Amino acid sequence: MKILLSNDDGYQAPGIVALYEAIRDLGDVEVVAPEHNNSAKSNALTLHSPLYVHEAANGFRYVNGTPADCVHVALTGLLGYRPDLVVSGINNGANMGDDTIYSGTVGAAMEGYLFGIPAIAFSQTQKGWAHLDAAARKARELVQHMLATRLDGELPWLLNVNVPNLPYEQLKPAKVCRLGRRHAAEKVISQTSPHGDTMYWIGGAGPAKDDAEGTDFHATMQGHVAVTPLKVDLTDHDGLGSWAQSVAAAGPTRGTGRR
Repeated sequence: MKILLSNDDGYQAPGIVALYEAIRDLGDVEVVAPEHNNSAKSNALTLHSPLYVHEAANGFRYVNGTPADCVHVALTGLLGYRPDLVVSGINNGANMGDDTIYSGTVGAAMEGYLFGIPAIAFSQTQKGWAHLDAAARKARELVQHMLATRLDGELPWLLNVNVPNLPYEQLKPAKVCRLGRRHAAEKVISQTSPHGDTMYWIGGAGPAKDDAEGTDFHATMQGHVAVTPLKVDLTDHDGLGSWAQSVAAAGPTRGTGRR
C-alpha cells in the first residue's frame, strides 16, 4: 500500500511525526507537508507565487505553501504514482462542527478526495499534544482497518476523525457521528501597533451550539473517537424547489407598456 501523509501544523509538528511512526510499517508512506504552520487555510491553493519542495534530514519533504498545495503538488507530479490513501494530521486541536470548513488538516485530506483517493483527517480535541501516543495508536488502528476493508470500492471517501486527549485505555470505541455546530466566533481583538496603526486578530472559535447526541462534540465529550464521513457537495438540495420558484418570480415584468 502507498500512503501520502500531510498536515497543516508543519512538517516538524509532533502530530505528523507521531502519525508517521505509527503507520510507517503499513505501507510505503511519503510525507509532503507545509514548511510552516498553516492552520485554518482550508482548501486554499497558491496560484500567484512559485512553490518549492525541500527534503528534511528525516526524509520528510516540505513545501512553502498550504496543506492543499502539498497534496496537490504531490499528486500532480512530485510522487510520480497514485497513492492508495491520503492521511492528514494529527492536528493540534479539534476540527469538529464548523471548524471543518476552515481546517487545513481537513483541506489536505479533501484535496486527496477531490482527486478520487480515499482520505482521512486526524485531530486531537485539545491543543498541547497530551496523550499524543494514544491518538497515534488509535489512528493506526483506523488506517489499518480502512486499508484492509474499504479500498476496493468505486467511489472515494473522506473521514474526519477527532480523538480525545486521553490515555489509550480510557478512549472509548470509535463512533460515527454528524458534525455539530458552533456559536459565532468571538469578537476580533484590536491592538495598536508601534507605528500607531490598529491591528486586528481573529477571535477564538465560539462554544458548541449543537452538541446533541449523535454529533462529534457529544461523542468526544463522552470519550469516544468521533468519525464523521464528509462530502463536498454544498448544494442546498432540500431548498432547490423553493429557490427555483423565487428566482422565476424575480424575472422581468411583462405587459407594463413602459420603457
